[in-house]
Amino acid sequence: QLQFVESGGGLAQPGGSLRLSCAGSGFDLGSYAVGWFRQAPGKEREGVSCTSASGETTDYLDSVKGRFTISRDNANNAVYLQMSNLNPEDTAIYYCAATKFDYYCTKDGCSCHLAQADYPYWGQGTPVTVSA
Repeated sequence: QLQFVESGGGLAQPGGSLRLSCAGSGFDLGSYAVGWFRQAPGKEREGVSCTSASGETTDYLDSVKGRFTISRDNANNAVYLQMSNLNPEDTAIYYCAATKFDYYCTKDGCSCHLAQADYPYWGQGTPVTVSA
């Protein structure tokens, strides 16, 4: 079983920023595509962002495009989610997850996977609360 160490969650004001980190423990996170997911109270878990194993392919939920940036540092076995211009609708438990399904390409371009069913390995989650 893969182990993750997630950190960076907490309380932010509307318009503020947080940076989430997901570190692999005891395995090479760099050989996996990684996704960030979130689950708000009373809602289904949804895919927020993903990155291919190399970091060259990324994708985002429409509502976070232009505000969130996913990145990875394979040398340090970590993936990050920089969240800016936060709003109360971003309040949720944020999870990182890993998969061997790297990326796929269609005639419209290439993307990584934002469907939680594609991810067999999950972290414990870190809470993010956006409130004045």
